[in-house]
Amino acid sequence: MQLKNFDMAEQLRDDEDIAEYLSQVLEEGDTDELIHALGHVAKAKGMTQVAKDSGLSRESLYKALRVGSKPQFSTVVKVLKALNFDLQAVAHKG
Repeated sequence: MQLKNFDMAEQLRDDEDIAEYLSQVLEEGDTDELIHALGHVAKAKGMTQVAKDSGLSRESLYKALRVGSKPQFSTVVKVLKALNFDLQAVAHKG
């Protein structure tokens, strides 16, 4: 039996799923994984629409979110805003 490749974007069905996913990735603190996660979310929401809403070309969006890329922070913020999400600072307890 052939197993289907796992596609994280297919698991992100609504904004609650996306918020939980991004929160977990942010909590881990791996910036490469955050960029990768944003790529999954953009795919789930539709790359063409995210590119349009972020003011980036589709090609630039793919380039910024590919594995190993190091996009500028302003690009990350544009993508988050296009996805209707914001970063939030939370004080550490302890």
